[in-house]
Amino acid sequence: MAAVAADNPMVGGAAMYADKNIVENAVNSADHTTLVAAVKAAGLVDTLASPGPFTVFAPTNEAFAMLKAGTVETLLKPENKDLLTKILTCHVVAADAMSDAIAGMIADDGGAHDVPTVGGCTLSAKMSGDTITLTDERGRTANVTIADVKQSNGVIHVIDAVLLPAE
Repeated sequence: MAAVAADNPMVGGAAMYADKNIVENAVNSADHTTLVAAVKAAGLVDTLASPGPFTVFAPTNEAFAMLKAGTVETLLKPENKDLLTKILTCHVVAADAMSDAIAGMIADDGGAHDVPTVGGCTLSAKMSGDTITLTDERGRTANVTIADVKQSNGVIHVIDAVLLPAE
């Protein structure tokens, strides 16, 4: 098993295994406990454990903590499941897109590439030096802090902000 994880970066203090799916790896990351709780509350575990492929832009606990006080607690309530699902699926693309491919699309499109998500949001991907940035429909920007974490059903890119759909 160790050889399988050797090519992948550590995330949240945990080894990420390319032969495990997105959910199986995410539950081991200490930096993604809020995201995992949100995925469970939204009922998306089975979806993100399915064959995919998916590219997930995974906000850290710190990213969720930057939202207005009480936002996460409110979103985790059962009556807000639809909004929570919309927000989470705005972090998921129905493709296996490694960072070099994303950077190539950005270059091919003249510096900005529209990224349609499974949640119906469109993110704008750009480069800031060697870092991929994503801007949501509200103008909020997230940086990819750990790229290319291979999964059996896609790839995770860790980001430092929560992306939101247009209001």
